[in-house]
Amino acid sequence: MKTLRDNGLFLVFFALFLLSLAGQAAAGVALFNEQQTAAGLEKVSIWQYLATSSFAVDVAENWQSEFLQFLLLIVASVWFVQEGSPESKKVGRRGLETDKDQLLGQHATVASPSWARAGGWRTLVYSNSLALVMGTIFLLSWLAQSIAGFSAFAEQQLANLQDPGTWGEYVLSPEFWGRTLQNWQSEFLAVASMVILAVYLRQRGSPESKPVGAAHTETDVEG
Repeated sequence: MKTLRDNGLFLVFFALFLLSLAGQAAAGVALFNEQQTAAGLEKVSIWQYLATSSFAVDVAENWQSEFLQFLLLIVASVWFVQEGSPESKKVGRRGLETDKDQLLGQHATVASPSWARAGGWRTLVYSNSLALVMGTIFLLSWLAQSIAGFSAFAEQQLANLQDPGTWGEYVLSPEFWGRTLQNWQSEFLAVASMVILAVYLRQRGSPESKPVGAAHTETDVEG
């Protein structure tokens, strides 16, 4: 029970992720089979649908935009600030900060991760590990989206007796970037809204909000 309590936030969102993914698969196979029937083709099972490029591109498309959102927020918040927002550091703390501020090397505590004390390349890597992992997941998701998207596009083109072209041509096409930028713009707007709305609005008890009675100008404080 203690483990469930201490990891509740992650577990709730991971469960919601699995439920929404299952729901997407169920709705997706229903729509896919409607299109199959209209085209005079056989229906597929949900397991067959999960292996299609149609399902893969929709999933990867969402993943890469979400991880890009967090990657940019992580990196941008190192150098850029928003006065009054709990999503921002205080104005005077812009940049990488000192080793003392970051508890690195000789300033590390007993509880600090070993790579924070190690120095050299290990501390350098660990100091940027969150952005590195988020960036890697984004790039892999983007690659998966482009490959699955090209496969789905090629199937459609061949069905219409048209040349699908190459993967490189698809990645540079309006088809690919129209779908990609459609997701990116919504993610950027969501982050911008959270950053600025949290300056003036509150949610009692949430670490994503300032204390209810905090001044609008207070920055880098949690409720």
